[in-house]
Amino acid sequence: MSDTEKTLIQPQADTPANETDVYAIHGADPEVLAYAMAKYSRSSLSMKESLAEISSQRAEQFLNTFYFQYGHRSIADLAHIPFAIERLSLLAAIALVDEQRWDGQERSTRYQNFKTSGWFTPALGDETPRFTAAVQSLFSGYDRVGAGMLTALQASIPQPESMKPDAYLRTLKARAFDVARYLLPLATNTSLGQIVNARTLETQVSRLLTSEFAEIRSLGQKLRTAAAEPAWNVHHGDGEVLCQEIGSVAEGCAERAHAMLMRPVKAAPTLVKYAAANAYQAETRAQLTQAAAELMARQAIEPVSVVDLLDDAEPLEVELATSLLYPHCHFSYRQLRNSVAALSEIRQAEIIGLGTSLRGRHDELLRSFSAGQGFRFDILMDIGGFRDMHRHRRCVQLLQEYTDAHGYELPECPGQPSLAAAGLEDDYIATMDAAFAAYRQLRDCGVSEAAQSAQYVLPLGTRCRSMFKMDFAEAVYISELRTGVGGHFSYRRVAHLMYQAVAKRHPALAGHFRVEDVNEPIDLLRR
Repeated sequence: MSDTEKTLIQPQADTPANETDVYAIHGADPEVLAYAMAKYSRSSLSMKESLAEISSQRAEQFLNTFYFQYGHRSIADLAHIPFAIERLSLLAAIALVDEQRWDGQERSTRYQNFKTSGWFTPALGDETPRFTAAVQSLFSGYDRVGAGMLTALQASIPQPESMKPDAYLRTLKARAFDVARYLLPLATNTSLGQIVNARTLETQVSRLLTSEFAEIRSLGQKLRTAAAEPAWNVHHGDGEVLCQEIGSVAEGCAERAHAMLMRPVKAAPTLVKYAAANAYQAETRAQLTQAAAELMARQAIEPVSVVDLLDDAEPLEVELATSLLYPHCHFSYRQLRNSVAALSEIRQAEIIGLGTSLRGRHDELLRSFSAGQGFRFDILMDIGGFRDMHRHRRCVQLLQEYTDAHGYELPECPGQPSLAAAGLEDDYIATMDAAFAAYRQLRDCGVSEAAQSAQYVLPLGTRCRSMFKMDFAEAVYISELRTGVGGHFSYRRVAHLMYQAVAKRHPALAGHFRVEDVNEPIDLLRR
């Protein structure tokens, strides 16, 4: 140990031995910091002492032993890594953020104009021109509806004297985007930032690499590469200038300063290096898709309410089997559950067995096995509104693929000029119908992965189905937050229906909700 290190790890004189010491930490590499925190379980050294003696090489040796060989995966929870992910499709963004342990922010379709964002084009061969034409048509419709709604809003809502013109215009533009975004295709480019721990990153990368979509598989590879390569240094330019200035007066000091300030920092070169496509998930998905198709082969999709609060009557075996099949079809949970309940106990056990038979030693159980939540909401809503609901992490979410089977929404906000009143309804419907027609043609064109690639032309107004399992506290939280007057009218309606469903079943609990009545007129200038 060098003299400098010996000096660094001397006891801190400014903190009495019998008082708690709390301090923030800055500047340690994510994996080095994870190792230092993990040492608390095996060493009496303070964090300052541990960090002073740990090198990146020692951290890698430790993680290779305890993380990979001994399976102490909680160590990776201690390494948090920020990422910027830019120019990915809305479809890929939904897949990326589909983690229960995820923190991040994305470009908002409610507050930004996506007219010039561009889009992702999947490999469709000779069918690419048809895809491009469909996407261009949707963007043109998005621009027309957005401009038309803004004009209608300005005509119906005068600017208050107390409101500045730029704030007035910005607020009404957001209201116009609330309607126009229904026409944005899933191919639309977006950008987001995420801060995740290395364990979440590893499972995220593995899940993305297992996707049926080429773009999402490529995204998984890029995340894994970004974790292993030197991270972008926000202070790089200033650091170079400082090192040059030091070098002008002390060349030897400049070399040491450059070695410390400009060294390449790799975010998670060890913890994510083995992340790969998950054969358990891929093969199980194929088997469950086939099982769902066989079970529901002769059935049509039955109409159900927008929000269906499921009862708790079925046995656990029926819930597990139904939950396993749910993401791999387009039927409501209730209809699917009735079919599962009619099966013999042996067949139910066989379906559950599909979910575990291929599980490897280190594979986590599929999300569908997260049963026993207090409330289960089967929700059918537009993709745009779902993306806002998707951000709620303290619940189990099961998502179905995007399809034209459930139709699309006609955006209507209480108290706001309708599409018809703005003279835009026929344009909107024609644009949506054309997109759906293009989707069906692309889906059936016969090229590789056509069923996946076609989904990129589906607009955000397309209805999608998802299952939300949660406890009472989360039901209250979502209902209260998402019925707020500043929210989008799509998820406000869904959140209020969630509240109504719980209140109907448990009247004594209704008073614990502090929701806004979504049927009451609102101040459209309030956000």
